[in-house]
Parts: sequence; C-alpha cells; structure tokens
Amino acid sequence: MTQPLPLILDEIEESIKAANLAAKNARDAADEARKAGEKAANEAARVAAEAIGKVEQTAKNALRLAELLNSAIIEASQGLERKLTK
Repeated sequence: MTQPLPLILDEIEESIKAANLAAKNARDAADEARKAGEKAANEAARVAAEAIGKVEQTAKNALRLAELLNSAIIEASQGLERKLTK
C-alpha cells in the first residue's frame, strides 16, 4: 500500500514532534529528580548536623558528670583517709 508523500511527511513531522515532546518530558523529569535529590541531601545534612549537635551536648554533659563524680570520690576518699589516720 502506498501513501501520498504529503501524508508520509505529515506522519514523520508528527513523529518528530512526539519525540521532541518525549525528550522534553524526560529532561523535565530528570531536572525534577535532581532537585528532589538535592533537597533530600540538604535535609539529610541538616538532620545529621542536628543529631551531631545533640550527641556533642550529651557527651559534654557526660564529661561534666564524670568530673563531678570524680571530685566527689576524691573528697570521699580524702575524708575516709582522714578518719582512718586519726
């Protein structure tokens, strides 16, 4: 079956338009995926930084408590030593 040349050219033109639209949609989807990836990475970095801050504060608190406990133990042992040497 033979088609007239103008019909064939119209079909080719429609195929090109469809291919261009598909390529544009693919570029748009890739751009949206990139933006979503960047947003997710930024959010993950923010959450990680927040968690690190909490861990640092907990470590500082634990160190302070250890120092207080050490001081209390030293005072208690010195008091006990004084009582034992009387």
